[in-house]
Amino acid sequence: MKIRFQPHPALAASASPRAAILAFATLAFLLSACDRQDKVSAAVAPAAAATPAPATAAQAALARLNAPAAPLSAVAEVGRKIFNDQSLSASGKLSCASCHNPDNAHAPANGLAVQLGGMHLQAQGGRAVPSLRYHEHAPAFSIGPDTKPDEDDKGAVLQAAEAKAGTASPARTVAKATLQPAAAMQEVVPQGGFDWDGRATNLTDQAGGPLLAANEMANKSAAQLLAKLKAAPYAKDMLQLFGPAVFTSSSLALGEAYYALALYQKEDRSFHPYDSKYDYYLAEQVQLSEQEMRGLKLFKDPKKGNCATCHIEKPSRDGHFPPVFTDYQFEALAAPRNKAILANRDPKYFDLGMCGPWRKDAAKQLNYCGYFKTPTLRNAATRQVYFHNGVFHSLEEVVHFYVERETKPEKWYPRGKDGKLNKYDDLPAAYHANVDVTDAPFDNKAGAPPALTDDEIKDVVAFLKTLNDGYRPEGKTIVGK
Repeated sequence: MKIRFQPHPALAASASPRAAILAFATLAFLLSACDRQDKVSAAVAPAAAATPAPATAAQAALARLNAPAAPLSAVAEVGRKIFNDQSLSASGKLSCASCHNPDNAHAPANGLAVQLGGMHLQAQGGRAVPSLRYHEHAPAFSIGPDTKPDEDDKGAVLQAAEAKAGTASPARTVAKATLQPAAAMQEVVPQGGFDWDGRATNLTDQAGGPLLAANEMANKSAAQLLAKLKAAPYAKDMLQLFGPAVFTSSSLALGEAYYALALYQKEDRSFHPYDSKYDYYLAEQVQLSEQEMRGLKLFKDPKKGNCATCHIEKPSRDGHFPPVFTDYQFEALAAPRNKAILANRDPKYFDLGMCGPWRKDAAKQLNYCGYFKTPTLRNAATRQVYFHNGVFHSLEEVVHFYVERETKPEKWYPRGKDGKLNKYDDLPAAYHANVDVTDAPFDNKAGAPPALTDDEIKDVVAFLKTLNDGYRPEGKTIVGK
């Protein structure tokens, strides 16, 4: 749900100095760049620049399938070793790969709502662990104009708005859920970054978070982590690559380690293989089944699933940007409260996404409370938990929730002792206005038929399964595979 840059009603009476400070900080986000992120981008840019642009999207998809796997750079190889190093955790049993399992699309392979970490691997994490795949084109966090890579990608958004308004306006671009009187205002949206709340500005920042989190790898300080890096088998490699002074300060050593982790994720093809059945379909090498094709049409239909509005399913017009099935933006979808998370036993505790508790800089921006980053749908069928709190355990359940949240709210939310339905029970009532009730299928009313029938939901799920990596078509030989 895109929003206008307008004050929340609770703040409308007066603009606070802290709000002004945050606004200037936001501007700084937009005007500044992260040196490390620039290094990561520069490290992979030459190869991309040397490749001529394919003539069509199909040729681009085929070129990705045929591209031979490139060897890792020396720095990325250090990142690979760090990624798999359990000794960097307080327990000595947890590495990045433990939660971001390479055999399960770099996501957890179990059904826990949140993963366990800490000194004795008994501390619950705060949120469901997202996959690390398909982040290579993710923009740095910003609050500003929509930065989709191609205007053509907004077609589904335009169709949805026109369907709702009953108008046709092919020359006009509109935002999701923003058919507002102030339509002439600039679209301003939170987008990009890493983690569910976008608090890590870029991939380099994200790499360091789990290493120092008390309920994850649980290093008590940067100095403690520095000591472990100095004792690691790859310490000599770090000295050779980053210079003899690399271990003289924790900030220097950790900065290089985080850079190496980010570069590993950029360079290693397993983090962005683009080899699902859908990629073969884009490359015109296979056909989708009748059910999968029905699911794709429902996925895109602005009157039915309307999924493509946020989970963009097509490449950019020039073919350079493959579809990653996310617009990198943020939504408030009001997933039900998950009782499996111990913190939720406190009725006063709420995970407010961009407003906290882990993100601090937007805590006073009340119009972002309940906002979480839209994840990629690639490999979604390999997951066992869904949403930021891991409350759902199947794709069927997720799609049912999407189309029934408003039409059958009693199915998804509990009733209080007074018998009253506690709708949006994992978000304080003060922020219920942030929940998307404008975009289809959330615009239906209680008692109305869901936007998708049970059979249509099965079709959508069948299509989503075509997004799993590692598809091998019969009788096809793909170079580099």
